[in-house]
Formats: sequence, structure tokens, C-alpha cells
Amino acid sequence: MVNNLEIKSMKLYNHVDRIFNELREIGKDGSQSLLVQELSNFDQLHYYGTEAVDFAIKKLCINSNMSILEIGSGIGGPARHIANETGATVFALELQPDQNKLATELTERCGLTKKVIHLGGDFMTHDWQEKKFDAIVSWLTLYHILDHSILLQKCHDLLNPGGFFYVEDLISLQPFSELELSELLREVYGNHFSDYQAYRSEIEEVGFNLIACDDMSEKWTKFTRNRIESYNQQRARHLRVHGQDVVNSLIAFYSFIDRYFTNKKLGGIRAVAQKNSTS
Repeated sequence: MVNNLEIKSMKLYNHVDRIFNELREIGKDGSQSLLVQELSNFDQLHYYGTEAVDFAIKKLCINSNMSILEIGSGIGGPARHIANETGATVFALELQPDQNKLATELTERCGLTKKVIHLGGDFMTHDWQEKKFDAIVSWLTLYHILDHSILLQKCHDLLNPGGFFYVEDLISLQPFSELELSELLREVYGNHFSDYQAYRSEIEEVGFNLIACDDMSEKWTKFTRNRIESYNQQRARHLRVHGQDVVNSLIAFYSFIDRYFTNKKLGGIRAVAQKNSTS
């Protein structure tokens, strides 16, 4: 289980209503209708934004007949993008009530309530009432969950025969000290950091066929470095739009992540797997 109060120690998950500040900047105040594309620069909380989601869409051949589950859907960016691009039905599960509430509001304003179903809850305890999915996707969420063997088994069980599992997640490149583990728990609510080979094995051990597995560490190191540099360069703009508290919080978070990627302690993995068609 993931603790909803403890996860708020992760500064990226605070001030979630900052997206309204960005919407005001583009003249979308109040409850005006929105285009999915108008949100894309602000509602993708993972690395490489819609580029990463489009990669998953292509790799999984997502289409309008498919039912997709997203674990850890945040404020709904990937779910809305998938639904808007493909017509698939996306069940977006998010633990944090404030993010789920905001995601629901934004999806309504995009006119996608029939295609994106927002659900609040913990994946490890949620009752799916025998529902099955054609694909399960997740971006930078599963490392929050301690027991990956149970987590991955649940994913396998929730898929239709031949269904796909897609994950982008954080991994360890070197063993962490006790101090580092404590810091990672506090700053990113990190509960599970396998190395690359162990993560591959965890996926295969529950019965998935691993289709592709990429070490994203180098690419994500560049992304996180560029992100903090760009944010600092635009600090005056961000202060005007968001105020001091938001800016200080995000700079602290982005700097922390950059430090752990740059010192080659933290890395990333992208995996695509499939359930046997006879399972």
C-alpha cells in the first residue's frame, strides 16, 4: 500500500492547482472548455511528456476498441492524451484525492468524460470486480510501491489474454546508503528501487513475456539536467505566474532529482511485456 499522507513529502505532488496559473497565462480562466493540447505542457509529470505517451501508443498499438488502465494517473495528462489520440477508453487510477479531483475537472473541460474514467484509490487494494484490461500503463509510479512481486502479479491478473504491460520507472544504478534511502523516501517517496536486471526478472517471474526493455538512464539524466536549468533560466517568469512557494518547491524537487541522476545513483527503465494469449 502507498500512504497518501506520506507521499505528499514529494514536492512535485504539492501545489497541484498550479496548473490553473498556467491556464490563466494562456487566457483559459474559470471553467472554459479546453483542448487536450492546451494542457500538454503542464499535465505530463513524467519525462519527455507526450513523446513518451506516443511511444507507448505506437508500441502497444492502442486503438479505439481497447480498454486501458493507467496506474498513478496524476492530474490525467497521459490518460487524456491516449483517449484523445486513439479513442481508447482509459481507466485512470490515482491515489491522491486532490490530484484525482483536479484530473476529473480537467477531463470534463476537455469533453472526454466518456473516454477517461477517473478513479480514486490504491492499486494494491482496489476492487476491480473481475474487470479486465487490454493494456496496463504507468509512468514513474510503480517505484512508490514496496512489494513489486504482488504488484506485478496483480497487473498480470488484470489483463486479458494477450494484453500488454507498459512501464517507465526509476531504478538504482548503484546500491544506496541508508542515508540515501531515507532521503529518497522523503523526497520522491521511493519504496522500491530494483536495478535494471532485477526489474526485468521481476516482470518475467510473474509470467509476462518481455517484448522490449530499455535502460533510460542516460536519456533521463539529460532530461532532468535540462529541466532544472530551463526552470532556473525562467525563474522570473515562474515567480510572476506561480509565486515564491511554488517556485521554491519545484526548484528543490528538480534539483534533487538532477543530483541523483547526475551522480549515477538513480536511473530509469522502460519495459514492454505481454501476457500469454492462452493465459
